[in-house]
Amino acid sequence: MKFLCVECDRQMAFEERGLPGDGTLAVAFRCPSCKRAVAMLANPYETQLVSSLGVKIGGSSIEASEPMPLAGEFLEAAPPGTSSPTWDEAALERLHRVPGFVRGMVKRIYADYARERGIEVVTTAVMDRARTELGLEGM
Repeated sequence: MKFLCVECDRQMAFEERGLPGDGTLAVAFRCPSCKRAVAMLANPYETQLVSSLGVKIGGSSIEASEPMPLAGEFLEAAPPGTSSPTWDEAALERLHRVPGFVRGMVKRIYADYARERGIEVVTTAVMDRARTELGLEGM
């Protein structure tokens, strides 16, 4: 993955990597031409995923083994020893409107929410309640 400056159409250069200590990861890139900066903040789940895939941030590249196809399976899988809740049609329809590159993570968030509360079927009402309780309204 590379970050491009929209104004200059140049690849942004890695500038800084920070591990604030709360499980998050912060990375900054700067355009070598216009000096515009962009930052990325990954939550603890995203940070764990990146680490588990062995991805190096800051100019390094990943091996040609292409681990990202495995990410969807990792994000959607239930933790060992647990079962995944089922999804009703309306909830699945809503889930399929989520962009594909984050759909697995979103599904995992809702599935974990349901599992932790003993909910066997994820419905749109469960999704709404999870968004409110987990503070995800703006996402």
